[in-house]
Amino acid sequence: PDRFANAGEAERRLSMQWATHANEAYQTLKKPLERAKYLLHLAGHDIQAENNTAMPADFLMEQMEWREAIGDAKAAQDINELEALSHRLRREVQHMQLNVAHLLDEQRAYAKAAELVRKLRFFEKLDSELGDAIEAAL
Repeated sequence: PDRFANAGEAERRLSMQWATHANEAYQTLKKPLERAKYLLHLAGHDIQAENNTAMPADFLMEQMEWREAIGDAKAAQDINELEALSHRLRREVQHMQLNVAHLLDEQRAYAKAAELVRKLRFFEKLDSELGDAIEAAL
């Protein structure tokens, strides 16, 4: 947009629109979860986050265990345990992201990748909760 500061109104508006699109694309591509959702969309597979909330029982139990561990550490204001949980969660997320990349890039297993992306959304919320708990404990 800076290069079009002296251009006509239409050219300035168009340059602003292109800059906005480029910024939105950058924001999407720099975040692994958003990037995976976008790649699935390009492949014609919606993750159905709003419609498909069913998750395997073992995954839901794992989520309950995570929330309980976070709650216990938060109640005890145990910053060391909160940070240990955060590191463990990030390792788990990193492993899942690598699996999603493998499923998308090599296997083209879009349904499995979509399921992992839905699971990653849960972990993203857990990471946010952990971050808030750590901040509160400091």
